[in-house]
Amino acid sequence: MFSQIALGTTEQGLMYAIMVLGVYLTFRILDYADLSVDGSFTLGAATATSLIVGGANPWFATGMAFIVGNLAGLFTGILHTKFKITPLLSGILTMTALYSINLRIMGRANISLLGSRTIFTDFAQLPVMEEYGVFILSLISVVFLGTIIYVFLQTELGLALRSTGDNELMIRSLGVNTDLMKILGLSISNGLVALAGSYVAQNQQFADASMGIGMIIAGLASVIIGEVLVGTSSIGRTIIAVICGGVIYRVIIALVLQLGLAPTDLKLVTSIIVITALISPSFRKKIAAWTAGVKGESA
Repeated sequence: MFSQIALGTTEQGLMYAIMVLGVYLTFRILDYADLSVDGSFTLGAATATSLIVGGANPWFATGMAFIVGNLAGLFTGILHTKFKITPLLSGILTMTALYSINLRIMGRANISLLGSRTIFTDFAQLPVMEEYGVFILSLISVVFLGTIIYVFLQTELGLALRSTGDNELMIRSLGVNTDLMKILGLSISNGLVALAGSYVAQNQQFADASMGIGMIIAGLASVIIGEVLVGTSSIGRTIIAVICGGVIYRVIIALVLQLGLAPTDLKLVTSIIVITALISPSFRKKIAAWTAGVKGESA
């Protein structure tokens, strides 16, 4: 019983870690608070499930989820860079528009995939994959995507993207098109978020119009948890931290549910986790300064 719960939680964590990688690109690399994540997650789920129910190959449907997520990020980026709308408002506008778009794609509030072919049912047909197919496919996917992001961030284009988030004015003075970098980063980020949505929907065997609510907070919590526990001394280590953070966050949620907390309280728990993680560095600095002061007085 416990092993099944642990396996299921880890599988979910790995799928959501794909979304966390996307949040990491905007939140840490671009230093951009992108609120369209909530809508993009559902967009990926809605696109994949609608195509699968319509008879499309699930692998094609999953790829299309990534592409439409790219388009959502592209739209957010254009709103911000070309029309000079603030990052927060750009994300809110995209998220609001996506709610109606997602309902239009699905045709109703939710879609069931029970009995339908998915990427996980395909993978489970391989030898020894029946029990651990979801776990192995999710692990392969997140490791592959994490590696791709790591390699990309070492390229000239990736360095320009990182520099845009670190010091936009400086990198612009060197001739880099920072608007293009922001659009690129937002597009990749939302593509990953939508891809995660398609994975989760196929694993749960349904998509719902409200399944993306709170994803940005969950993503931020996962990024912060991973950074605190694993560290950020290098890009490679940070990417590993982000992936681990996604899994650890899901483990925390599972433990909270096992303790008897109502599912409706999960958003509150997530907010508390994020607030605690954000204020802990300043508290540590104050404690260190106070300790140093006490030692100085005693000397």
